[in-house]
Amino acid sequence: MDMCALNAGKRFHVALLVETSLASGRDILRGVASYVRTHEPWALYHEAHGLDDALPRWFHEWKGDGIIARLQDPAILDGVARMGIPTVDVLGLVPDSPFPLVHVDDIAIARLAAEHLLERGFRRFGYFGIQGENWSERRREAFAGRVGEAGCELSVCELPRMRRSGSSWEDIETTLTAWVRSLAKPCGIMVCSDQRGARLLEACRNAGVLVPDEVAVIGADDDEPLCDVCNPPLSSVRPDHVQVGFEAATLLGRMMRGETPATLSTLVTPRGVSTRLSSDVLAIEDRKIASVLRVLRENERGEIRVDDLARMVGLSRSVLQRRFRVAMGRSIHQEVLRLRILHAQTLLLETELPLVEVAERTGFRHQEYMGSVFKSRTGKTPGSFRREALAKPHKTLA
Repeated sequence: MDMCALNAGKRFHVALLVETSLASGRDILRGVASYVRTHEPWALYHEAHGLDDALPRWFHEWKGDGIIARLQDPAILDGVARMGIPTVDVLGLVPDSPFPLVHVDDIAIARLAAEHLLERGFRRFGYFGIQGENWSERRREAFAGRVGEAGCELSVCELPRMRRSGSSWEDIETTLTAWVRSLAKPCGIMVCSDQRGARLLEACRNAGVLVPDEVAVIGADDDEPLCDVCNPPLSSVRPDHVQVGFEAATLLGRMMRGETPATLSTLVTPRGVSTRLSSDVLAIEDRKIASVLRVLRENERGEIRVDDLARMVGLSRSVLQRRFRVAMGRSIHQEVLRLRILHAQTLLLETELPLVEVAERTGFRHQEYMGSVFKSRTGKTPGSFRREALAKPHKTLA
């Protein structure tokens, strides 16, 4: 009898070694719970703990069928590996792990953060990360790649976790404050995670730098309590850890029924950006162009004429066009089309509106014109963009 048939109908016992101290861990647990409610009634073993805690005492005597774990160091990985049962890692921090990984897409997260700041007109950038952590380094490289594509400058500050470096809070704040003070402004900064956001904002205060007027900041993980207690509240990329938990549970279920994972790594795409005060600004040194950008963004249908914009800021049409291209690196018409495409993508992902209405709401007037522009900018038709997003909300890497 094969393994799949043997395990059919069995109630699996599953350990969840996922921290509850961070929103990312709690969201992963929500995703697992969603899978269990809708697919199979597992017996779940879990206790509240932090990311840096050791394996719980009960785990070493536990007799179960599968594990979903945030494997944060080799000692934890070795303890889990000794169990010899199907395991899915949802952190990916330990190199050369033998376990399949389900994780947020760090590259997509960083590029989304870069786009958020680029849309606000920033041409100088900073990245504040954690030294020696692979996910932070992936985000740094992807952020650097995107701002580099835009021909922009990047300054990087990476510090080790305090427990590893032996540095004091005061030492870290001194280093970080000096870095913030050294940045050419205005500047857009990505923080590798929301956990480090408050520290960076404190460094901005120490340096006498105004946020968001001189420095705009965006984090990642959208940990609402952490973001809201920041001063000012921290904008953040929404990575979709709930989907990570659901996909990890789906994969573990197949493994416990005897299936071999089809991929070694499954990456879940982010869901967007939660904009808060820390990045709610337009960073254009030419204030008249900043005013034009604000009007364009507030007018989502993009129906305002260039002549009207020129009169609004007291410039001739030709001077406005020239100054806009110098400030933004593209024409007003290109910016209008870019904003329309972004609006169309939001409507395609978050509503069930027919394509003809999406075209009308985004100022394209005709569905065919929207389709032509959309495909030229994204490589996909609006219909295929929507179908792929609905059918496959994550991507896999072999």
